[in-house]
Amino acid sequence: MNESYSLSIIFPVLNERKNLEKLIPEFNSYLSETIKNFEFIIVDDNSTDNTDVFVEELKLKNININYIKRIENNSLPLSILEGINNSKYSNISWLDADGSMHLEAFKTILNTHIQNPTEVVIGSRFITGGGYKGISNLENSNFLHSIFNVKKSQDSVLGMILSNLFNKLLSVFYKSGVKDITSGFIITNKKYITKDSFLNCIYGEYFIYLVANFIDQNINIKEVGYICETRLFGESKTAPNVLVLFKRGVPYIKAAIKCRRKIVNS
Repeated sequence: MNESYSLSIIFPVLNERKNLEKLIPEFNSYLSETIKNFEFIIVDDNSTDNTDVFVEELKLKNININYIKRIENNSLPLSILEGINNSKYSNISWLDADGSMHLEAFKTILNTHIQNPTEVVIGSRFITGGGYKGISNLENSNFLHSIFNVKKSQDSVLGMILSNLFNKLLSVFYKSGVKDITSGFIITNKKYITKDSFLNCIYGEYFIYLVANFIDQNINIKEVGYICETRLFGESKTAPNVLVLFKRGVPYIKAAIKCRRKIVNS
C-alpha cells in the first residue's frame, strides 16, 4: 500500500444509482488495498432515482463519501468544478459514472500517476491500447462493429459517432498533441486546474479548455490507453437525438478554435 499518496475521486451523476451500486464498492475495495487516503465525491445533479438514499447506505458501511446535491442549473462542467472545490486531497480524479470508465482502466491510470505525480494523466481511447465501446480498433468494419455494440446497449450511437469524429477532427485541427481531447477521464494535482476551464461550458467541451490550460502552464500530459465500454445501466445523456448532437457539437468547435489560437500565440 502507498502510504503517502492521497486522492479525491469525483463522480458527477444524474440518475446513475444502479451504476454506482456496482462502481463504488469495486473502487473502494481496490483503493483500500492500494493507497492510504482517498475519498469519493458524488456530485448529484438532482437525480430522481434515490441516489441520496444509496449514498447514506454506503456511509453506514464506513465508505468515505462526500455527497453534494445540486438543485438548479444541471451542468456536467459545474458539477465537476463543485466536486473539485469540495475535495480535501491535492490529487484529484473524475470519471463518468456509467461504467464505461471501468476499474481496470482506472488502475492503470492511477498507477501511472503515482509514478508520475507531477504530470497530468489522461485515459485515452485513441492511442495504442485504447478503444471505443469495446473495440480496440475503430477503422473500417470494426467501427461498424462498434456501432452494433452500442445498439445492443442503452448507450447512444450518436454520442459514439460524435465523440469519435470530433476527436479525429480536433486532433488534426487543434494541434494540442493530446489524442483524446474529449476524454473526461483524468488524474491530476488540483493546483494545475483553473476554474475558467469549466465556467460557461455546456458539456464535454470543458476538457478542451482544460488541456489548453495545462499546455499553457507547460505541464506534461501523459495519455494512457483504455478500452471505453458501453454503459452498464441507464440511458446516455450525450446525444439522444440529432438536435442535441448539433447543440453539443457547436461548443466543441468553438472551444477548439479558441484554444488553437491560444496555443499558436503562446
